Amino acid sequence: MTTSVVITGLGIASPNGLGKEDFWAATRAGRGGIGPVTRFDASQYPARLAGEVPGFEAEDHLPSRLLPQTDRMTRLALVATDWALADAGIKPAEAEGFEMGVVTASSSGGFEFGQNELQKLWSKGSQHVSAYQSFAWFYAVNSGQISIRNGMKGPSGVLVGDQAGGLDAVAHARRQIRKGTGMIVSGSIDASVCPWGWVAQLASGRLSTVDDPDRAYLPFDARATGHVAGEGGAMLILEQAENARRRGARVYGEVAGYGSTFDPRPGSGGEPGLRKAIELALAEAGAAPGDVDVVFADAAAVPELDRAEAQAINAVFGPRAVPVTAPKTMTGRLYSGAAPLDLATALLAMESGLIPPSTNTDPDPAFGLDLVTGDARPGPVRTALVLARGHGGFNSAVLLRSPDRG
Repeated sequence: MTTSVVITGLGIASPNGLGKEDFWAATRAGRGGIGPVTRFDASQYPARLAGEVPGFEAEDHLPSRLLPQTDRMTRLALVATDWALADAGIKPAEAEGFEMGVVTASSSGGFEFGQNELQKLWSKGSQHVSAYQSFAWFYAVNSGQISIRNGMKGPSGVLVGDQAGGLDAVAHARRQIRKGTGMIVSGSIDASVCPWGWVAQLASGRLSTVDDPDRAYLPFDARATGHVAGEGGAMLILEQAENARRRGARVYGEVAGYGSTFDPRPGSGGEPGLRKAIELALAEAGAAPGDVDVVFADAAAVPELDRAEAQAINAVFGPRAVPVTAPKTMTGRLYSGAAPLDLATALLAMESGLIPPSTNTDPDPAFGLDLVTGDARPGPVRTALVLARGHGGFNSAVLLRSPDRG
């Protein structure tokens, strides 16, 4: 019998809310966190809007010794992990180290830290470069720092697949739990709102250059011209369902199904892989399309990518047959942090019986989607599907089930 894996803790750092309660209050009300870039002077760049996490002061949450050795994304991830563990009622100091692991995702590593050290190298010389540059920029640094801070000696790793990587990390965490590890910290926080990171993101050609926050990120809208970049994400606590039940933990939901595919070679004429990823996730969960109460879309806001996603959803569920939402319209796309935040949002939607809206976008009827816009839509949410794609052809899908499904 396959071990059931559940999520028992959420730690959220989002442009529209720091902490689970603030985030959900904003998201259910449709309040966004996109605005002009403040973390550096972006006035000479083509894209000048971002979703920045507000009000985060690392020194209020972390010991001073950690600050010189960590990038902003690591500081956010450490604090979000603390919140997720507290939410789950887990005190790592009281647990066996080899029973706890960490599997995160990353899109770019600690870009801001790396930029600052490279500037020192060029302007002052190598003797001024921090020794912490050796790891603070690295993709795996969040997994390492979380493991060290919490004495977690079990399986550890990082998945790199842009937005899809956030779901791949959760799936890998589930795999490790099924192999016998008691608890895994998973999810992702990305934060590369700095000149170096900005140039890298601009190279994708997918950033919106619109300066109006209400018109810049419009997935499934005929006016779509790209997305707004953001920072943040969510950390999740995964554990065996039986362990969670035995210790009386609050269960947000079960990671019931997962599918992952890769798009065919460009120009080959092959079908994009997202539909197959959805079908794999449904099949693993033993779910029919009619069982799904809501789809959280990848929502690229690039016309051909929106069209491909709509075609995949309609191929599986039928036109306008399932509610679709994209709360990331309030935050911007958070790269590897986006999908874990969508998972957390879906679990909060289950708990509240509300599907949060997609904001600002006026969906083009040609896409054939029942996109939730305006106010949050009330109704039971027992099964939710979260989709994520990564630049270069990654596709992933995760199916979540409510603990009181049915």
